[in-house]
Amino acid sequence: MTSFTSDQQSAHATGDGQLVTNRARVTGIQAKGIASSEIKLYDGTSASDTLKLDYVFGIEGLNILVPGSGVEFNDGVYLDLTNTTGVTITYT
Repeated sequence: MTSFTSDQQSAHATGDGQLVTNRARVTGIQAKGIASSEIKLYDGTSASDTLKLDYVFGIEGLNILVPGSGVEFNDGVYLDLTNTTGVTITYT
């Protein structure tokens, strides 16, 4: 039997804050849907850093698989969420 290894990790949050503290490539995002939901992912430690990803969605929720090598965040991943009760990202 062949064993496989992966460098994929995940982080979950229910409010604004630092999801990843070091360099990362975000490869997937999932969020619970509520009317007028929005998530923003910043490269850094606060919402005043560089905005890299911004998704607006409704009750259908959000399920994004980022193609290729993902989206690079050099200084960590900071999450700002609105009207959703939880966000999970996968990253390498």
